[in-house]
Amino acid sequence: MTQAQAAAPRPLLARIADGALLLAAASLVILVVVELWQVFARYVLNDSPSWTEPVAVLCMNAAMMLGAAVGVHAQKHFGFYIGVDAAPPGLRKIMLATSRAVQLGVGLMLVAWGLRMSIDTWDVPLAGVALPQGVTYVPLWVGGALIAVFALDLLWRA
Repeated sequence: MTQAQAAAPRPLLARIADGALLLAAASLVILVVVELWQVFARYVLNDSPSWTEPVAVLCMNAAMMLGAAVGVHAQKHFGFYIGVDAAPPGLRKIMLATSRAVQLGVGLMLVAWGLRMSIDTWDVPLAGVALPQGVTYVPLWVGGALIAVFALDLLWRA
């Protein structure tokens, strides 16, 4: 990378993907710390905290969904690249467009159902921690929205 490339401003979606990746990594670190505390408290202190499981699930959901969105943005998500690479250029373009359209559809579905589950369970207290149960579904619809935006961008640029 040249010095001019390094100094050039990054596109908005690339910065959003970087932020999502940073949040996913932070979620994994928090998940590890929470699980270490749970094991220590259970086996050393003989006093297992009730909040560790819901916090770990929230961190896992955030890492999973944000990581999946970043994978879509980087075009490193699941795919049958051997078939795509072996296809003739015209068919390859159709295959990539179809793949991105499916990613867009899945992202929109995750937004719709994740929002619905989050709203429907927002008034239900989460067992073991002072949070609403709906918070566990926030990463689902936020990640779905990012997947949809990134897939739409890739579809548009194709």
